[in-house]
Amino acid sequence: MTQARLRDDFPVWLQIGLLSFGGPAGQIALMQRRLVDELGWIDSRRFLAGLQFCMLIPGPEAQQLATYIGWTRQGWRGAVMAGGLFVLPGALLMLLLSLGYVYFGALPWTAALLLGLKCAVVVLIAQALWRLARRSLQDRATRWVAALAFVAVHLLHWPFPAIMLVALGVAGWQSWRVPAPVIVSTPSPPAPRSWPLGVAVLSAWALPILLLHMFRGPNDVLAGLGSSYAELALLSFGGAYALLTHVADHAVQERHWLSQTQMTDGLALAETTPGPLILVLQFVAFVAAWQSVAGGSPALGLIASLLALWVLFLPSFAWVIIGAPWIARIESDPRYARALAFVSAAAFALILHLGLWIALHLLFAETTALHLGPLRYDVPVPASLDVDAAAITALGFLMLRFGGGRLLPLLAVCGGAGLVAALLR
Repeated sequence: MTQARLRDDFPVWLQIGLLSFGGPAGQIALMQRRLVDELGWIDSRRFLAGLQFCMLIPGPEAQQLATYIGWTRQGWRGAVMAGGLFVLPGALLMLLLSLGYVYFGALPWTAALLLGLKCAVVVLIAQALWRLARRSLQDRATRWVAALAFVAVHLLHWPFPAIMLVALGVAGWQSWRVPAPVIVSTPSPPAPRSWPLGVAVLSAWALPILLLHMFRGPNDVLAGLGSSYAELALLSFGGAYALLTHVADHAVQERHWLSQTQMTDGLALAETTPGPLILVLQFVAFVAAWQSVAGGSPALGLIASLLALWVLFLPSFAWVIIGAPWIARIESDPRYARALAFVSAAAFALILHLGLWIALHLLFAETTALHLGPLRYDVPVPASLDVDAAAITALGFLMLRFGGGRLLPLLAVCGGAGLVAALLR
């Protein structure tokens, strides 16, 4: 029976993996329509409880939600199939795009297309900010958390992990102030012991990272990617856009693995693929490893891509396997909702920082750093405005306002506008 049901579930998860464009909001909506409304695999109440749990643990929430629903269907086998198929199509496409980028990214028509896609990314981040603000910044406390987190990351340049840890601490303190609910219903049967399997997965996850440090040294590009991505996998609260804030700072400004232009190019390419948006980190790993060898190394880029997928996504399976039996508690405990609100508020600030960082370096070729005590802010030089980028971004916002904000038409129009602008010049 198990084998038959796994075979029956496979085409559904493959379809979701192939069609999961639009970032977490679009992916979650797709799963709700297909799995809740059409197939009835899970009821809406349990679906929402699973989503809230996935938003409170590190990692891409949409992929973890798919993993959880797979777990409810077929235990750990269903979890592996659902979570794996959610990532695999986008990962294969991103690998091909990364390879094409290092060979053809410098061509004029490729640069023009990427310019249009990067303008679309600015529009998509603005859309994500609007949706998150409407959902998360609903009282004075969450607005204060968002404001202070923005000052910390944008003006004081605090690292991403520190901000999320502070937000989690505030969330925990606030949650304990909320009285625990009184459960009057019949207690549920004890949850199965799933934590040994989760611990085994985490042990397997850590092994290649330790081996790389032992045999290649901490200065090696693969060892550096492994340790950096391990930190992200353990502290990536707040969604993909919030996570990318740390990646942009770490990979570009600290490690110098790739340039600001390459980072935004990767984000633009990631928006064109299905699956989690953090697949952009696969691109970062590929380009960083490729550039670490004179003349480029496809083999090292492939190894780095596989390492990125292993380090970023394997913990997601462990968190879901360990926590899935206890998800029912979220439905009846308001403290979880309060913790989620504070984490989401901090994530809003991080996404706003990322959007401003991308827009600044996309629209202006030059910036000037202003200092006021511990505060530092980059101000654009007006004369360095890229008129083409500004016009395409404005076109993207018009499509967002009057075209329904659909992802694929937005990417097609902005990418096409980039090509047209290049031809006109």
